[in-house]
Amino acid sequence: MFSSGGPELHGFLWKPEGTGPFPAIVWNHGSEKLPGSQPALAKFYTAHSYVFFVPHRRGQGRSPGNYIQDLVVQAPPGERARRMVELQQAAVVDVIAGLNYLKSRPFVDPARIAPGAMSWEQNVALQDRLVRAVDLAKAPVFLLQAANDYSLAPSRVLSEEANKKKKDFQSKIYPAFGSTHQDGHWGFCSSATDVWGNDVLAFLETQMKASH
Repeated sequence: MFSSGGPELHGFLWKPEGTGPFPAIVWNHGSEKLPGSQPALAKFYTAHSYVFFVPHRRGQGRSPGNYIQDLVVQAPPGERARRMVELQQAAVVDVIAGLNYLKSRPFVDPARIAPGAMSWEQNVALQDRLVRAVDLAKAPVFLLQAANDYSLAPSRVLSEEANKKKKDFQSKIYPAFGSTHQDGHWGFCSSATDVWGNDVLAFLETQMKASH
């Protein structure tokens, strides 16, 4: 459990064998009601000596509160996009609380923690915030997608922005994964470690060494 200024929040914390301190990954889940424990990702990262933490934001998974999508649909149709932005901004507080909790674990190296996340919301205001996040990024970024994701706009738009601002930003589009857009979106991110795993590990190893 960890605190975010309200009820105690929950999540799943996976660690390799040993005492560490280990580098760690914080998995920032999407808007699904039940984010789960991400066992395939956890198995992959812990096998390579990373702690893997899936904090559940308020109202999702094991954490108490109102589910974000339920709150959005309660708003008038014309206000729902704005409401989603407000709620996502509030959810950032939970993610930061999870990050601080992870930093406090004795088996985690607080100087070697990387966030992982997925999804490009179909909300122009949220997309604009992602672009601004690239503008403000101080750490290197690696963006990966399958060719059959719902949209390849993240790779195009964010790469263009990063190039304009001369940010340390890498992106790669992999061959189609599975047979549907959902396979290329959720399935690719959550289970295709045999496809993107070596690239991600190489990126992390380079950046973790640079920050140490």
